Amino acid sequence: MISLVESGDFIYDYLLADSGGAMKDLLITPLFHDVKGHLKSHLDEIRKSTMVHLHAPADVSGLLGLAMLEAAFLDIGIQYRRRFLPAQHHIPRDERIEPELPKDGLLIFIDPFEDTWKVDELPSHDYLHITPLSVSVRIGSNQKERRGALDVVAQCAALSAALSPNGSKTRLLRPFASTGLWLREALDTTFDPVHTTLRDILRDEGAFRIVPLPEVASPAQGMIPGLSERMLKRLQKGWGTMDAESRASALSELVLPALQSPALSTPRLEELVWHRLVVGESDIDVMSQVFLVENSWPKDEKEAKIHASKLADNLLKSGVLH
Repeated sequence: MISLVESGDFIYDYLLADSGGAMKDLLITPLFHDVKGHLKSHLDEIRKSTMVHLHAPADVSGLLGLAMLEAAFLDIGIQYRRRFLPAQHHIPRDERIEPELPKDGLLIFIDPFEDTWKVDELPSHDYLHITPLSVSVRIGSNQKERRGALDVVAQCAALSAALSPNGSKTRLLRPFASTGLWLREALDTTFDPVHTTLRDILRDEGAFRIVPLPEVASPAQGMIPGLSERMLKRLQKGWGTMDAESRASALSELVLPALQSPALSTPRLEELVWHRLVVGESDIDVMSQVFLVENSWPKDEKEAKIHASKLADNLLKSGVLH
């Protein structure tokens, strides 16, 4: 049963059967070591609640984080209400989004653009506040420690899989678990160890394949400044007959204009050229979906809330962001 509560607010009250194999428990991976206890306390609160209220800003990060939790709730039959709040750019600079506490049930406030906190410095609230968290990551052959921010979408994906490890809808949304990190600014300046680590975890479990740009049938246009679409199409046609050296040379020539553009950082360009995330045999990669949705987002506050709810519904049904 789905009943409209108000514009952008929905309540779901039904159970979907579990299907598919178990996903990797992100909470036991080294990436989540620093925040494991904190997120497990969230799980305890969710499991003992008879009603959960999900609040998130009406933007792409808010939508993805909220949908991750919705997927698990639908899989295991947790009753919840969804509410989209004004996006960050609709809030005056000297104000902050303050969620309204419900009369009953548990409130979860997904806050993508809050400052990044260390777990032991988080302020207390009368609700679950999901905000970017500082974590340490060890990568490379020398296992050098680096620090980064674990975004809200990744946290919601971890909570979702812990709640519903065999859930069909939880698995359907799994390929989007690293998209919140893509939407953050870290990749615009330097290599992001958190993004790379989570991306590789998801690849290894089979959530998606990582392929170079020419192997994506219909990537979104406009993601790489100065890219010749005609040259890309020619490269796609001949890609299967080329050896590794020829492919590398052709790709370097293809993206040369982008290397000379200040509009795109080298780490983000490398991801767009060599690390496209493709689910099954889909014609479009995950980041292209995110790019297209982000660029077509309504500017009006009320329209944005309605739009976010429609996208969430479609994503939960199809596993495609459109």
